[in-house]
This record gives sequence, structure tokens and C-alpha cells, in this order.
Amino acid sequence: MNIETWTVLRRDGVALILAHPETGLPCVVHWGPDLGPLSEADLVALDRATSRQTAPGTLDAAWRLPLLPQESDGWSGRPGLLTTRDGRPVFPRWTARTEPDGETAIEMTATDDDAGLALRSRVEIGAGGLVLVDHEVTNTGTGTLDVAWLEATLPVPKAADRLTSFSGRWSREKTPQTAPMPRGTTTRETRRGRAGHDTPWTTLASEGEPRNRTGQVWAVHLGWSADLRHRTDHLPEHGTVLGAGELLRPAEIRLAPGAAYQAPTAYFSWSATGLDGIAERFHTWMRARDQHPAAPRPLVLNTWEAVYFDHDPQRLEALARKAAEVGVERFVLDDGWFHDRRDDKAGLGDWEVDPEAWPDGLEPLAKLVHSLGMEFGLWFEPEMINLDSDTARAHPDWLLANPASVPAPEGLSFRTQYVLDLANPAAFDHVHTQMSAVIGRLGVDFVKWDHNRDLVEPVHDGDPGTHAQTRAAYRLIAALKADHPGLEIESCSSGGARTDLGILEYTDRVWASDSNDPVERQDIQRWTELVLPPELIGAHVGPSPAHSSGRATDLTYRIATSLQGSSGFEWDLLACDEAETAQITAFADLYRELRPLLHSGTVVHPDTVDPALRARGVIAPDRSQAVFTVATVASLEEMQSERLRLPGLDSARRYTVHVRDETGIAKWGWTTPAWLGGEPVTATGRVLTHIGLQLPTLWPVQALILHLTSD
Repeated sequence: MNIETWTVLRRDGVALILAHPETGLPCVVHWGPDLGPLSEADLVALDRATSRQTAPGTLDAAWRLPLLPQESDGWSGRPGLLTTRDGRPVFPRWTARTEPDGETAIEMTATDDDAGLALRSRVEIGAGGLVLVDHEVTNTGTGTLDVAWLEATLPVPKAADRLTSFSGRWSREKTPQTAPMPRGTTTRETRRGRAGHDTPWTTLASEGEPRNRTGQVWAVHLGWSADLRHRTDHLPEHGTVLGAGELLRPAEIRLAPGAAYQAPTAYFSWSATGLDGIAERFHTWMRARDQHPAAPRPLVLNTWEAVYFDHDPQRLEALARKAAEVGVERFVLDDGWFHDRRDDKAGLGDWEVDPEAWPDGLEPLAKLVHSLGMEFGLWFEPEMINLDSDTARAHPDWLLANPASVPAPEGLSFRTQYVLDLANPAAFDHVHTQMSAVIGRLGVDFVKWDHNRDLVEPVHDGDPGTHAQTRAAYRLIAALKADHPGLEIESCSSGGARTDLGILEYTDRVWASDSNDPVERQDIQRWTELVLPPELIGAHVGPSPAHSSGRATDLTYRIATSLQGSSGFEWDLLACDEAETAQITAFADLYRELRPLLHSGTVVHPDTVDPALRARGVIAPDRSQAVFTVATVASLEEMQSERLRLPGLDSARRYTVHVRDETGIAKWGWTTPAWLGGEPVTATGRVLTHIGLQLPTLWPVQALILHLTSD
């Protein structure tokens, strides 16, 4: 292979090495650990040591995989770009120019005048070693260019022999599944118009079964909030490829001459320290963003499971007073406040306060909440509409739908609501104007932004409309934030169906799941924080039994689970007895004490053997302290449980282990280790990391909160 030049990108322990051939796009020679400073001779040696082909060889397979592999490269897998012009296939032959952007990024412009294509790409190693890949294609020719897909890919070694992907359902999001790396080209797709509860989320390639703390892992996540595709290509003649891109419907992206399509950003994470290393790169990058929330994450009360649609002003004012009394800092009024909204069959699209439910308007409640020292939050579902609404009656053409399905056939309606076509400028202006007026008049500090149904046959002006709808939703969020500086917005989509890095370019938090069952939440939150740092993940204490599952659990356990995210309540606190009120008040104090650590530290997950155990910790940036939660989701297999090793500590420091039981005492039997029987134990980080603490025989669905402090 005749190499003209090289690009070596390095940051935070990660290197990406690109070779630039005389023709075609740059090729990825290495993505993984930082190899240190490399001379030209080192790079030539690296190329020779890892190349599959010596020139001049026959084009039976790609010598190196370029940033956007095509058939013309000898690639027999899925092309990175697939386009047609006026119904005919386009086979690009690129001429590329690259420009470095410091030591961590490269910009590329590639053209093919004969094919009428231009490609702009950016590859960057961001904070934490997270790799960002962006592509944009422009129609520089005549006629219409149809884009079938434009997907970002990076190679992974053949030694990556396991593939982990995610699925799930409502109230049980982000369920991992690991299998041998499949042979051939495989894809995982979602076609829901939102990522969905069964979203691929993050695809992981690993050497052997993925573990929390050890082993090499490669991951990809797509920053897009709608239809998407994750892909792997594991072919006999090539290296393995991992990638992702937007799933486009036929004729969804049709580029007139001069028009361009920008693909969503793909985020790639590599780790030599297991899944926790993958998460640390994502968390570091997220926390380095300019828009990342800087203020302490407030303790929230959301009214949904407290009152549902039963909006009684006096009761809600009493609930606000109770919330302030126990230490709540943000009071959020959920669904049911707007025109004709007594159930889920009417009102969506009419964002005006309902005078029947609120004869004096929402001003008295908002004023009370603010006077009690709390922020005031309000629920909206801006992308949806009910046929039983003034807006739908006046503007039936504003629906994003196949006209043949409106109204939906008997038995086939989706939550009795439809999608409002935000790509229609008039519909966009209507929602923007109404929302902005309510937010401004009431001094709303926080919007819970919901999205409760899939997009089914989303037709805009006769064409597929998911892409345009998603971009319009992003614009609407940005417009409201520009109207009201300081406004925070949470992405909720019937729980965790839209929690990706695309929506988090615009929002400040996500609702991980509509399930407040803490047993289900242990795993939902664990896998959500594979990408998102805990301060962005809403995690509330609900009532017992849980409304989503009917499971009864101790308040102590529900509190310990909520403490792992951005905490709050989804509960009618007026129904709490004296003991429960004291417990949740202590929880509010504990949350305020620990959140500077919990929302800035490194998240770790000790590897455990017993399938009933869930262990998680957060280590302070200076490793001076840590908080670990040890929980069970079922009965332990053995009476003498395993020792819990506490990773991430400073081996030379001495730590004292405190059990934080202000919010309740966990229950256990048979085995009571000495460190739980009296004075707190003090040990070096080396001992706690490599030897660990003997666990008690925790009963099913119990949790310990351990706070480690050092001298």
C-alpha cells in the first residue's frame, strides 16, 4: 500500500491512526490504546505488521477499511454510503483532502465530480477518549440524489468474539443480550419514530464475555432520537466493522442539486478495563460539554402517581407544602392541567390552562411553589395531538399520519393520540407560541417533555416524515430555551424510549423508565448509565406496591435505588405516615450531602458472582471518598455470601467504611460480618480493592449504602 501520509489522533489514553492512500478515503489502521509518540518508521512498521495484503495484489478484498467503506474499495460488507441518482446506482471514487484540527481531530473533504458527490467528514477524539464521527454528503451533480443511508463505522479486531446488544419493553428498558459475534453482515433496527423501549441503545464488541472491570470492549452509540440502525460486519475476507446510522425510509432524503444530508453523530468508545471503562469515556465527554448542568441536581417531586388526572388545586397546594417540608427542591405538575384534559383521550395540542380544573389559573400554585423555595415544573407533550382538541378540529391537516389511518380503525388506535407534524411551520409556530406563553407567564423553571407513542406511517406532504419531525422537535426545544434562558427540560418518552445523546444535546435530564419498581430500576439504571452519567438520569422513590408492577418493597430499598441517579419522588407524600415522613426527610438531607460526589465521581461496578447481587459505587475525583450501594434483587445463593471488592480506590489511602442507615436499616440473617457489628472498619484501599468486605446474608430486595471516607 503506497502511503502518502499519516494522521495520529491521541487523547486520554486513546489513539486513532489513519493512513492516507494516494486515492480514496483515509483508512483506519488502529483504534484503541494510545501507542505513544510514533515516528514515520514506526507507522510504516505498524502498517506492514498489520496489513492483510502486499501491493500489487488483486482486489479480492479491501486492504484497509476506509472511513466509509464501499464496493470500489474491495469491501463486500454493507456499504457505508448508499445513494441513487434518478433511480440509478452511484458508485463514488473519492479524491480526498484532509486538514488536522489540533492533535485530536481531523476534517476531511472528499469529492467525486463524475458522480456528483461531495463528502465532508470529521473524526475527533473528545474528552475522555470518546471518538466522534460525523459525515455529511452533498449533491453536487444534476438531478435528484436519493440517500438510502450514510453510516459511520470503525474497525475492531477479529479477537472481539462476543456481541452485546440491547432490547427491552415499556417499564423494562435496556435489557442486554450477549451472543457469539455473528458471521456476516447483521443489523439491529428500530422503526418507531423514536428510539423506542427496545432500542439497540449501545452495541458492544468484546474479547470474551463482557465484564464490568476487565477485558477489552469496543462500543458504538448513535446520537439520534428516532429510527436508527446498528450494524456489524464480520466477514471472512475482512476485519470486523462496528457502526451505526439513521434508518431512512425510501425517498425520505431526496437531495436537490446543492442540498446536503448530515448524518447523526456516532460515538465510539474503547476500553481495556471492561464496561466501566466504556462508561467512563462517555461520562467524561458528557460532563465536559458546555451545556452540561452545572447547578446541583434538585430533589424532585412529580405529581403523576400522586394524583394522575385528578387535579384539585387545594390538594395540590397541600402536596406542594408537604414537599417543601420534607426537602423537595423542584415541584413538577404532570399531565392534566390543560384544556379538557380529564383523561388521555382529549386536549393534546391545546396548551392552555383548563378553567374547569383550575378556575383561578395555575398562577396561585406556581406562586406558592416559588414562595416555598422550590422550582416549578410543568408537563407537556408537544409532539402529540388528540383528535378531540380544538387544534385538531381547526387544523386536521396538521397530523403527521397516513390520511387513510385517521381516524384509526377500531382497535388500532395508539393511546388515543396522534402525532402533530412539527415540520409544518404553522403547527410548529402554534405549539411554540402556546408553550412559550405559559412558561413565561408562570415562570416555569422545568419542563417534563413527554412523547408517549410511536410514529406509525408518519407521512409529511406525501413523503416519509420521521427525519423532518425529529429535527423540528430539536428546533422547538432550542427555541423555547432561547425564549427562556435557564429553562431546564427533561426528555421523557413513556419512560426511557428517548434517552440518546441526540436528545441530550438539547435537554438536561432523561426519565429512565416509567417503572418506579426499584428491583426493575436496579438494572434499568445500571445500563442507562453505560452511556449517561447519573446526574442526568431521573430516579424517583415511588409508593409501595409499585404502580407499574404491583411489587411491594421497603422504603429503605426504594431510597437506596433512587440515590443512584437524579433523585426525587413520584408519590403522594400526603399519604405518608409519621415514620415515612421522617425517613424521606432524612433521605433529602442525605441526598443533598452526597450529591456533589454522586454527580461528579467515577461510576464503578464491582464484578460479583451471585446473580442476585447488584453492586455499584461512585469514587470521588480525588479518590478521597466513595459511596457504594449493595443490593439484592432475589435471595442469595449461599448463606455465606462472597466478599465485595471495592474497585477504584487509592491503594495507599486508609478508608473508614460507614453504613449510612439514616434512611432505614437493611435486613439480613445468618451471616453478620464483624465490620457491621460495631465500630466502622478502617482499611487501606489496597485491601478493600483486592480482598474486599465480607457481605452479610442480605434478605431478598434489601440494600446497604456504604460511605467510605479517608483521613
